[in-house]
Amino acid sequence: MSDLIKTDGKQTVKGKFPPGNKVGKQFPKGQSGNPQGRPKLTKLTEALREQLAEINPDAPEETIAEQIARALISEAKLGNIAAIREVFDRSEGKAPLTLDVGNKDGEPLLITFNFNNSNTRLISDGE
Repeated sequence: MSDLIKTDGKQTVKGKFPPGNKVGKQFPKGQSGNPQGRPKLTKLTEALREQLAEINPDAPEETIAEQIARALISEAKLGNIAAIREVFDRSEGKAPLTLDVGNKDGEPLLITFNFNNSNTRLISDGE
């Protein structure tokens, strides 16, 4: 029964809503909490997806998307660095960006952000 001790008037100690609580039932039955639904695609995205899904007239066994993928792989195999990077980014995910910030002595820099106005400044330990 200690499970039913309310912490904020709405939830129990374990974060559950007690029986009969109206807070967890904000929408009437059959009404969505997101009536607009997922955002619609842009017209350009829709047009691109439609054309990518079309059958390649030069090779009826593949779609245009498959033809583009094949061309990208061919370029990567020829040593095109941009194509290689694109293949890896699409198949393995983009590599995480690492940033090593330090002054000429290898000591870390003190970075100060002033959000009260638009001034942003970098100050090294020696300044």
